[in-house]
Amino acid sequence: MEKKWYVLHTYSGYENKVKMNLEKRVETMGMEDKIFRVIVPEEEETEIKNGKKKVVKKKFFPGYVLTEMIMTDDSWYVVRNTPGVTGFVGSSGHGSKPTPLLPDEVDTLLKRIGVASPRVEVDFDIKENVRVKEGPFKDFSGTIEQIDVDKQKVKVHVNMFGRETPVELEFSQIEKL
Repeated sequence: MEKKWYVLHTYSGYENKVKMNLEKRVETMGMEDKIFRVIVPEEEETEIKNGKKKVVKKKFFPGYVLTEMIMTDDSWYVVRNTPGVTGFVGSSGHGSKPTPLLPDEVDTLLKRIGVASPRVEVDFDIKENVRVKEGPFKDFSGTIEQIDVDKQKVKVHVNMFGRETPVELEFSQIEKL
């Protein structure tokens, strides 16, 4: 079972209370291995009132809270029965498991609230020789031809069957030779 992000529906105005309640329940019920992060999607906005600049946090999905969890009967029950939670978004009726967010939806949301997924620092250079340490090309070595920092990927020319083959890999899949 892998952890995924789910959207909870709450009473509007209760988002932070739901986050607190859920985090407390996770602790008291020993669910730290099933329920990980609870986030109220908000972003900072600058307001000017009476000529004074003020930075405020604005919820951009009022009535919703995000939670990263492994969906099991137990974790579903704990979240579902947290005070203030009215249900999961994407579940069709009582007793059915909800649909998780898609990875690119998660990335977009986390970037917007400034909790981007952990980035890998790049210390690779073009034309550098590297070894593939995981995936289908594990233990092949090759030369970096392209580095895409935004996507966290590199294009490596790997020598397969006597010819150079371009392969796209994640930063985490390669290491310097």
